Amino acid sequence: MAIRLSPAFVFFALFAATAARAAGLPTVELGIEGHRLVAEVAATEATRTTGLMNRFSLQPDHGMLFVFKEPRRQAFWMKNTYVPLSIAFIDGDGLIINIEDMVPLTENTHPSRGPALYALEMKKGWFAERNIGPRARVDGLEKAPRVIE
Repeated sequence: MAIRLSPAFVFFALFAATAARAAGLPTVELGIEGHRLVAEVAATEATRTTGLMNRFSLQPDHGMLFVFKEPRRQAFWMKNTYVPLSIAFIDGDGLIINIEDMVPLTENTHPSRGPALYALEMKKGWFAERNIGPRARVDGLEKAPRVIE
């Protein structure tokens, strides 16, 4: 006998599993030109690989900070990511290198324009709505956990 699950049940089960996984990540409070935000920190290979995949929403002024072992050119895509995002690539001095808007569920790569030690994903338009652009300083990065391999 086959069990048929309703789409609503599948959605809520996936949402609950994703929320439970997200709850285990450390967070850090950051500031950019007077704007405060809270970022979950992806500092392991597994958490950087998963990122914000399979999530359907973000709280206001919340995002994800990706921490890398050393500055290098980075590239991100939106496979299995449902929330439209903007990504800021950040150098080792805490300055934004470039910001890219990303479309959900695509495999187009969005590269940094220089060596990035961090990448910060926020809801699409978050940076533009606050007039934050390249060369803006991100404060609080020193409080973020370092890479765990």
